[in-house]
Amino acid sequence: MQQDIDAGLFVEHAEVHGNLYGTSIEAVQAVTRQGKVCLLDIDVQGAESVRRSKLASTTSFVFFAPPTAEVLEQRLRGRGTETEERIQKRLGNSLKELAIYEANPDAWDLTLKWYNEQVEDAYAELRGFSIQQLP
Repeated sequence: MQQDIDAGLFVEHAEVHGNLYGTSIEAVQAVTRQGKVCLLDIDVQGAESVRRSKLASTTSFVFFAPPTAEVLEQRLRGRGTETEERIQKRLGNSLKELAIYEANPDAWDLTLKWYNEQVEDAYAELRGFSIQQLP
């Protein structure tokens, strides 16, 4: 995989806990050849990788954000599945990503902020935006 990354064959990649993960350009193109919109669930670092890739000119960027940091913390705690250490780590990472977003909000083509009860509205907005991006 590292050779393919070095050759520029991946639209984004990351090393997580010693393992390489990523999305190949071919995988994205396989989806688009079917006339579908390819959605990648990636963090802001992944978005930066995509911006530097061969697919940047045909890519739209959507930032999903909680309404506030407090709401994010409530959601994490409400799951009841995370340790305090994990909650703090996830909050820290999310706050860093929010800071990156806030420093350059124009880098994103669409920003979606919603409370859990507004998921249907967020979906409708994302769907409408995605349809507009189709050729």
